[in-house]
Amino acid sequence: MIRSKVTVAADKNGAVINVTENPDIGYIILKQTRVIFKNTGWLKKQKLQTLVFGEINELKDLNWFNGMELPGNILIKEQLEAFNVNDPERDYKIAGTTGIVCCIEGQPIYRKCYYETNSHISDNEIEHDNGEVIREKFIEQIEEISSNQNLEDLKNDKTKKVKEEKLTEDINLDKQ
Repeated sequence: MIRSKVTVAADKNGAVINVTENPDIGYIILKQTRVIFKNTGWLKKQKLQTLVFGEINELKDLNWFNGMELPGNILIKEQLEAFNVNDPERDYKIAGTTGIVCCIEGQPIYRKCYYETNSHISDNEIEHDNGEVIREKFIEQIEEISSNQNLEDLKNDKTKKVKEEKLTEDINLDKQ
């Protein structure tokens, strides 16, 4: 696995420290990209993001700025118990863009990312066993995209034909 440095990221408004509903508490966004070499021979680029929460004054004391590189890593922690019992769905491990929750023996897997300065700690991931359902959904999405692209191509062809006919009419009118 190859990891980029962890970097501090500003939000869309350029703020590094973001305030929560409680004005005394905030968070900073951290990002990291890594390249994983799968045992299938494929490489996968993985973009991770996490939030560092704290009291606003303590976050300010860090003096972190947008683009600043930090030591350590963003790690993945997966488990079968909800991280937040009041909102367990918030941390479901979702398979890509399918919206399908990754499960093991029918039980959902919960996933969180967190920042760790100790480089000797590694991810704690759980392999899901509902891959067939996920593959079916990916195929469905690919077919839908392909179908939509074909429709878009047909629309573009029709628009192009109408424009050509209009141009031909305009040329013929100019000749008269």
